[in-house]
Amino acid sequence: QVQLVESGGGLVETGGSLRLSCVASRRTSSDYAMGWFRQAPGKEREFVAAISRSGHSTNYASFVKGRFTISRDNAKNTVYLQMNSLKLEDTAVYYCAAASLWSNTALPMQYAYWGQGTQVTVSS
Repeated sequence: QVQLVESGGGLVETGGSLRLSCVASRRTSSDYAMGWFRQAPGKEREFVAAISRSGHSTNYASFVKGRFTISRDNAKNTVYLQMNSLKLEDTAVYYCAAASLWSNTALPMQYAYWGQGTQVTVSS
């Protein structure tokens, strides 16, 4: 069992930045690929970014490319999502998740463990 705890959300103006963190309850470096998803009110959960176990491979949703960066520090069992140039439409609850395989990383069903989420609100 892996417990994931997100932090770093908050209120930010358009064009601003936030860095989300996700700490795992146990060692994840050689066990899990990690992903970030988000869910806005009234919408389905959508893929944001994913990173392989080693951190050498990443995958991004088209709408965040060039603005968001996913990274991980396996020594700290932590995954990050650096979000720059935030837009109103980035407002959502952001979730991190852990997957056993680096495959179909954009699909929520690939992830066995989920955090509780952290709210990101972008204001004009």
